[in-house]
Amino acid sequence: MTAHRNSCQGIAQALAVVGLFVLSACSPIHIASRTIDFGFGGANQTSPNQTMTPLGPANASQRFGRGPVQVALLLPLSGDPGLANVGQAMANGSRLAMAFIEANPNIAENTTITLHDTGGTVAGATSATQTALAGGARLILGPLRGDSVTAAGAVARASGVPLIGFSNNPGAAGPGVYLLSVLPEMEMQRALNYVKAKGRRGVAGVFPASAYGQAQQTAFRQQASQAGLAPQAVYSFGGAGEAPQIIAQAQPLIAKGLIDTLFLPDRASAPAFAAALAQAGISPSAVQIVGSADWEGDTTILATSALAGAIYPAVDPAGMAAIRPDYQARFNSQPHALSTIAYTATILANVNTLSLANPPYNPALMTNPTGFNGRDGVFRFLNSGRSQYALAMLQVSPGGAVRLEGPRL
Repeated sequence: MTAHRNSCQGIAQALAVVGLFVLSACSPIHIASRTIDFGFGGANQTSPNQTMTPLGPANASQRFGRGPVQVALLLPLSGDPGLANVGQAMANGSRLAMAFIEANPNIAENTTITLHDTGGTVAGATSATQTALAGGARLILGPLRGDSVTAAGAVARASGVPLIGFSNNPGAAGPGVYLLSVLPEMEMQRALNYVKAKGRRGVAGVFPASAYGQAQQTAFRQQASQAGLAPQAVYSFGGAGEAPQIIAQAQPLIAKGLIDTLFLPDRASAPAFAAALAQAGISPSAVQIVGSADWEGDTTILATSALAGAIYPAVDPAGMAAIRPDYQARFNSQPHALSTIAYTATILANVNTLSLANPPYNPALMTNPTGFNGRDGVFRFLNSGRSQYALAMLQVSPGGAVRLEGPRL
């Protein structure tokens, strides 16, 4: 699901609960003067040269933190190597956040995080949740995939323990099961309002024939309707090899000016569709390509010449830039785009008003309409468990992504 950038300056603003959340469709974010400061001021006081031992299946039950409130972090650390690498990077992000808490004298140490390996499977997520609950966890962070969040959430809900999952599949959300991720409806809302403001009206979308592709397509249709736009066409595909065929179907509508904006949220297939547009002689000025938050940080997207000028919504990149130097120094690797989500979840779990409440992390506090401001910017949880993020608009360019407009809802 998502990515980030900027310096450690302003951590107080980046990690405090924020004031009034402006909800009008394309309004700038405003932070009220009554922002609650939890003491996240100053630079990170931990040593940037101190390295941390990478986590893995052998020490997957490792604990970090010294607070009384038990919090479980469920991530895939074994199984599929690609998934395990993401889980490793997210665990590192959580450890980095806890190191910041421990090093800052203005922040109370309220939580202890216990890491559990899900193995990247539903059964593993279910078992890890049961183990965490038996160990006294008052909050579950994770797991990563939508099916695992659904399974873990059912177990946690039965015990009255809230869960903050990391999936971007909106179907995994529910009362007491929150998704700390950028969901399709927010991506579509932000991007559709942006292109409308730029005078474009002929929107169309291309979506993979998968469960998540269907969620994206549904969000596209719903948000287009709310923006007062009628999609000219919606296409579905089974593989990137179908790109020339779909572009051929769209070409007559493009030639008539009925399609001037094409949504290509699927990161893996976007280069193929952009290449098909170029091969069909369709210029970037004729059709504006729009991606998704999943595009952020993808080297293939940035290196694809046919995607130069394409735009996409994304979380505020300042957060990733803030943690990158310390992450690299400690773990000798680059952070994954989801590392900032784990960082935010760890900070959020430690917040006094949430962790020390009776009961902790209760729905009234978690769904406070004023929202929170984490490493990826302003967000809030809805009663449905879904999240709303303020997203920026970025543009693909040869030198990297360029910010066109700051975070807005």
